[in-house]
Amino acid sequence: MAKNILVLSLLVITCALVAAFEPSPLQDFCVADPSNTSNPLGSRVTPVTVAQIPGLNTLGIALARIDYAPWGVVPPHVHPRATEILTVIEGSLEVGFVTSNPDNRLISKVLQKGDVFVFPVGLIHFQRNVGHGNAFSISGLSSQNPGVITIANAVFGSNPAIADDLLAKAFQVDKSVVDQLQAKF
Repeated sequence: MAKNILVLSLLVITCALVAAFEPSPLQDFCVADPSNTSNPLGSRVTPVTVAQIPGLNTLGIALARIDYAPWGVVPPHVHPRATEILTVIEGSLEVGFVTSNPDNRLISKVLQKGDVFVFPVGLIHFQRNVGHGNAFSISGLSSQNPGVITIANAVFGSNPAIADDLLAKAFQVDKSVVDQLQAKF
């Protein structure tokens, strides 16, 4: 009888431990849901900043997932408060940045899956998918709020608009060209 009680007790304890066990949060696989890239640029940036995750407050970091359609671009832009490090997860990307005045030298490279590139804080930079299929990358930024200034949007889409005669002179083009560009933004 004592033997049966001992076996029953061990069985109950074992069942209680199994019932109380929390499964591991790790997954065997995860199918990512790529962002919609059907827009004029052929890219979609999904930011992960303090605005999306308040827990990043005071940590000085942010992330972004960037999805690219074939020949999709992230147009020339600046992060005024952060250096960016980009890793290609899938596809081939042409990336580059322009050094500051007076040289305005273009530093660019075609990256493959697994390659990494750094964009220094405050410099104009861009990415373009040069592969035949979709691509995506992950960027780490050195600020919880890196900011982004897209050059074309800022220059041609400001509110109120920058005077078209000023832009025509700055870009050394006809005023009608500036008017066309401003109409797009």
